[in-house]
Amino acid sequence: MEIKYLQTFRTIIEEGGFSKAAEKLNYTQSTITFQIGQLEQELSTVLFEKIGRKMVLTKAGEHLIPYVDEILQSVDKLRFFEDNLSQCQGDLHIGIGETLLCYRFPSILKEFHRQAPKARLFLRSMNCYEIRNELLNGTLDLGIFYEDVGGFGAGLTTYPFGSYSMALVASPEIKKRCPDFITPDRVIQVPFIINEPNCIFRQIFEQYLRENSIILDHTIELWSIPTIKNLVKSDVGVSFLPAFTVQTELETGELEEIPTAIGDKTITAVCAHHKNKWISPLMQLFLDLIKNNSCDFLQ
Repeated sequence: MEIKYLQTFRTIIEEGGFSKAAEKLNYTQSTITFQIGQLEQELSTVLFEKIGRKMVLTKAGEHLIPYVDEILQSVDKLRFFEDNLSQCQGDLHIGIGETLLCYRFPSILKEFHRQAPKARLFLRSMNCYEIRNELLNGTLDLGIFYEDVGGFGAGLTTYPFGSYSMALVASPEIKKRCPDFITPDRVIQVPFIINEPNCIFRQIFEQYLRENSIILDHTIELWSIPTIKNLVKSDVGVSFLPAFTVQTELETGELEEIPTAIGDKTITAVCAHHKNKWISPLMQLFLDLIKNNSCDFLQ
């Protein structure tokens, strides 16, 4: 069923006749007659009957009016939604884990700003636990983090954004001194360079060290992934990071992967919002970009 037939039907009623509706819609009267004929055929009923010189609504036509109004109102809402997406005005508060922000989101953020140039995006690089907590208490609109933090139960609605392998990496020189992290019960005289204690991949690796009674010399705690990588490349220590963050350095030989017995451990990224959060057009745009790009990041 064509929406324009319903619009023509409503215009006839508003203007009081076929000829005035034709003038309003810039149609010929024959076009108006054809469209109403098509609508009557699809509905298997007569909507107008000729009484004297006038076309008058039948009972079926009168009963159709509220249904047409409802449909046309919904169409208007969709147009409003579309306009919001093209002009997207308003604020959007998003928290993102640093590794995802640095290595997975630049292209998405670029496209978001292209489609919504009038939006104000308040972007924060945050710890995954903080993102989870602020989503649950309503401080953030959206959060992109590693679901391995857990603890959100049914309180959040999540959308997958890829599962990522991990890698213990070092410079070629350090790997010569520490060729593996598989042999248990030993002390390895090399620092562990990593994020703060609530970092998910730090927790995974430190648990592995405890389970295998492997002790490292000390821990260097930094907040910047690029800085961590630079220190590791400079023979300062080792780090345990999502493989996508060191892919280029592994390919060029600046870094090498050190074997562990962790196995095929992966971490899964999600985009999330509070389950009761109203999805604004601005949020929907961002979610659509996430969904359209998530398949590119499955590893």
